[in-house]
Amino acid sequence: MKLTIERSTLLRALGHVQNVVERRNTIPILSNVQLVADEAGLSLTATDLDLAVVETVQAAVQQPGGTTAPAHMLHDIVRKLPDGAQVELDSSADDGRLSVRAARSNFALSCLPREDFPVMADGDLPHQFVLSAPDLRRLIEKTRFAISTEETRYYLNGIYLHVPEEAPVLRGVATDGHRLAHVEIPLPSGAGAMSGIILPRKAALEVQKLIEDDDGTIEVALSDSKIRFTFGGIVLTSKLIDGTFPDYQRVIPAGNDKLMEADCQSFFAAVDRVATISSEKSRAVKLAVSGAAAVVSANNPEQGSGTDEVPVTFNGEGTLEIGFNARYLLEIAGQIEGETVRFELSDGASPTIIRDAADQGALYVLMPMRV
Repeated sequence: MKLTIERSTLLRALGHVQNVVERRNTIPILSNVQLVADEAGLSLTATDLDLAVVETVQAAVQQPGGTTAPAHMLHDIVRKLPDGAQVELDSSADDGRLSVRAARSNFALSCLPREDFPVMADGDLPHQFVLSAPDLRRLIEKTRFAISTEETRYYLNGIYLHVPEEAPVLRGVATDGHRLAHVEIPLPSGAGAMSGIILPRKAALEVQKLIEDDDGTIEVALSDSKIRFTFGGIVLTSKLIDGTFPDYQRVIPAGNDKLMEADCQSFFAAVDRVATISSEKSRAVKLAVSGAAAVVSANNPEQGSGTDEVPVTFNGEGTLEIGFNARYLLEIAGQIEGETVRFELSDGASPTIIRDAADQGALYVLMPMRV
């Protein structure tokens, strides 16, 4: 293999694929990126056996072929080369090394045989549809914070994507048992027959990074066990979580008749200030709502206490007191795009629904805590 490629083009592609490569690997070949040069250009592939990313970029190929090289090291070398440099990659020698040359810089990296690089077979992916990058980005961004990291409940370690019976939408749901995120986008044409799937956290985060500045369309193909995203010269294939997502509808309360509305920025700024004094372990804050104000308070036996008052509108009688984990509240705040946040409450021991007044397609459920 021998080719010449512009440094920024190679760096961008390496940046995309090397995120899949774990820093510590018990299987040496998984630390490498596969490089294949042919008439289409240069294809770079990285995998961790559950997730694979392939990106094809333009390159001047003098000699077709392929090899594998240490992903993170190659990325660091290319990152430190001068802007605008033409990078020559050459593995045509029989010494098992990849030569990386640019201007006066010359590196020789130890390679592993391309034949040892694992290939993730797509298999049959019967459900196919197209959706916009902003819609997919919205599904992931507004649910990712609620994905569980508890390995014993592996079926919660991803985003549940499905088409509900009651509405023609594609819905994403994530929960860790303490909070739940529930977001909808218009149903893409062709997605109506798809079964519910659980997209793993890592795959969701990688897709989000790859489409961060993309406003185009994404081709999606999936089966009961795998999903493939294709866009802009990139193909990301991932295994799905093999498990049953719980009946999340049972967690969403139906009888929360007490409504509190507040200016989003003012309310969450008060929560953030008061949370400063809450204990590191619980991060607990208490909300006391009555009349036209909500008092946010925290009490830490070792450090002291703090309160902050925020103007609100509240349709309940008397005072309603409820405790929340401040970090969970602030993470939900990051998803609110409108000026007004709406809390649907029942009492101090029941789950609360939080909505963005400017986004009817999203709701969040937060479990209370004792304060």
